[in-house]
Amino acid sequence: MIEAVNLTKKFDNIVAVDHISATIKSGSVFGLIGTNGAGKSTFLRMAAGVLKPDEGTITVDGMSVFENPEAKRKFFYISDDQYFFSNAAPVEMMAYYKMIYPGYDEARFHSLMTNFGLDERRKINTFSKGMKKQLSVICGICAGTDYLYCDETFDGLDPVMRQAVKSIFANDMEERHLTPIVASHNLRELEDICDHVGLLHKGGILLSRDLDEMKMKLHKVQCVLKDEMKPEALTGLDILKTERRGKLLTLTVRGDLSMVEFQMQNADPVFYETIPLSLEEIFISETEVVGYDIKNLIF
Repeated sequence: MIEAVNLTKKFDNIVAVDHISATIKSGSVFGLIGTNGAGKSTFLRMAAGVLKPDEGTITVDGMSVFENPEAKRKFFYISDDQYFFSNAAPVEMMAYYKMIYPGYDEARFHSLMTNFGLDERRKINTFSKGMKKQLSVICGICAGTDYLYCDETFDGLDPVMRQAVKSIFANDMEERHLTPIVASHNLRELEDICDHVGLLHKGGILLSRDLDEMKMKLHKVQCVLKDEMKPEALTGLDILKTERRGKLLTLTVRGDLSMVEFQMQNADPVFYETIPLSLEEIFISETEVVGYDIKNLIF
């Protein structure tokens, strides 16, 4: 488990991370989302022990991270712009990481390099951005750590490679309980892999929620009411948002699905259906409740 308590980091007069408290449970995929400059990378750098917090603490399995080699062996940090030794080849980076991580899987490294079509003896400085991202993921997965920190890891990967990386994550989560922490500004990228999502804005955390729990409590209802019926007559529903296009009403409703359907059936509309919300729609609804417009925050 990773736990941050009142975590704060300042750069001169800029507060990059502002008293964040969050818990990341083992065996789940934690999505850290927000605009560029929201504090995602700074949070990960403190979680990785690269930066020392100005206030608060962050621990990995109960151990403080900063200047603690034992704690750092528990995770692999894939930064947005991964560092590689000057003029090094992938096989040389593998040899380096093997000295740091006792459980490094050399055989798997060679296998994944072949599967991804990467030449392990070619100089990394001749690789494209996407190829470097693939190499970073391979190095991180093969380290055999409990946690994998991913900062904009999917940025630069083509759609096929994105799905391949997600499949690798899912496989390692099932087989060895890997816990990926994925920072991204793209909600759609995280929707199909995250169990828990935290939303950062201006260095602070607005929301930290279980994704399945949010999906169970928020619903989109499309309906056509009878001519004499007004939307206000839909009593018993906790309606967060109402949109109208002609006769078609689209409602964002909070509550148990069975109760929502019961109330809609009692209203006896001409037509209605419930539709699952996307992660983007869920966060738009959740953040509007606390006074933020997520469209301006993230997209």
